Amino acid sequence: MSKLRFKISMSLDGFVAGPNQSVQNPLGIGGGRLHEWAFQLEVFRALLGLEGGEVNESTTVVEESLANIGARVMGRNMFGGHPGPWDAQHPWNGWWGVDPPFHHPVFVLTHHARAPLELEGGTSFTFVIDGMEAALEQARQAAGGKDVSLAGGAKAAQQYLSAGLVDEMEINLAPTLLGSGERLFAGVGDDLHGLELVRTVAAPKVTHLKFARR
Repeated sequence: MSKLRFKISMSLDGFVAGPNQSVQNPLGIGGGRLHEWAFQLEVFRALLGLEGGEVNESTTVVEESLANIGARVMGRNMFGGHPGPWDAQHPWNGWWGVDPPFHHPVFVLTHHARAPLELEGGTSFTFVIDGMEAALEQARQAAGGKDVSLAGGAKAAQQYLSAGLVDEMEINLAPTLLGSGERLFAGVGDDLHGLELVRTVAAPKVTHLKFARR
């Protein structure tokens, strides 16, 4: 069976987004600092259609995280827009424009039904109202034997971690404090739900911690 692989950047005080997230500031106040290490990388910039960038110890980590991914699951907050029912008159189609950097099917956890959204580059968004296990099952079918990426945000990750469904977890630990916001491990207990640390990579402006199921 394909693996569910979770990756996310986190502050030293455990937050994966800053306070006061909004359409204008999707990562919250200070949240952009969590990803400064990635925006400088050549491999990451290429995903966004940008040239240039660095090659360093993070390069191999990012390349491995992108390999063999056939589909993705994300929470409603990460897809973004606004809470509550979808606005049919002014539909929110994500943060990423007409050609998102995923290039495979994405399944969005939500409480509000919506027709699938097809965008350029092979990216599609399917909105799943039947819960996290249904979203994972659909993602695995769409992945065709490849692995499924769990993209966050915090609430979606907490659900899959607490259920013991995450097979691999990559925490990109950024040397910054946010003080408040979305805390990744809130409410998931005091253990790693079957995961153990298997690799640590120190890189400029980030430390990569990889966990895998025992």
